[in-house]
Amino acid sequence: MSQMPAPKPVSCHLGFANLDLGRQARRGFAEAVYCPGKSREQIKKIAQALLRHGQELLLTRLDKDIYAYLARSLPALRYNRLARLGYIARKPRRLKPGVVAVISAGTSDQPVAEEAAATLEAMGNKVERFYDVGVAGVHRLMSCLDEIRRARVIVVAAGMEGALASIVSGLVSSPVVAVPTSCGYGANFGGLSSLLTMLNSCSPGVAVVNIDNGFGAGYLASLINR
Repeated sequence: MSQMPAPKPVSCHLGFANLDLGRQARRGFAEAVYCPGKSREQIKKIAQALLRHGQELLLTRLDKDIYAYLARSLPALRYNRLARLGYIARKPRRLKPGVVAVISAGTSDQPVAEEAAATLEAMGNKVERFYDVGVAGVHRLMSCLDEIRRARVIVVAAGMEGALASIVSGLVSSPVVAVPTSCGYGANFGGLSSLLTMLNSCSPGVAVVNIDNGFGAGYLASLINR
């Protein structure tokens, strides 16, 4: 009688971390690794364990000096300096059919927008970027509106007052994932003003993630696109 194959492990205990190996099957992408607060040795051990179990690797908020340390033992690791994101694909991904538009209000919002864009690309999405098209010169947004309207999902990163997400949502038929950023002067309160503006949007179809959470916005947009 042939034996049944052993079930795949659903977790991996490293002592300091308990990795969720079942997330890729549930969500379509492996557990991402948030790097701040972890030592470079811990990040390396987590990365090696995920790869050993056939998982894809996504490292968020990865500083360039830690990337340089990891790259010596993980030569396949790719790094997006603006997004501070490292990534290794286990196999070539088939791109999802829909396009996701990623929009930033200003140049200062681009690191957050790029974190969303890089996350989306790591998860197999086709991304089109529209940067520095904020409400202070709304004609810049209108000039690329036809391309934006073709997107299946739209991510909008905006600081200051955060009004861009509502404006975009009022002009398109697609769902909008809004990312408040901490860009702004004192009364911006580190992104709180833009967060409250987005949460109080009068345009239906806007979902809001946490301040500066480009990864979360990209992840949600990828799930919607899937």
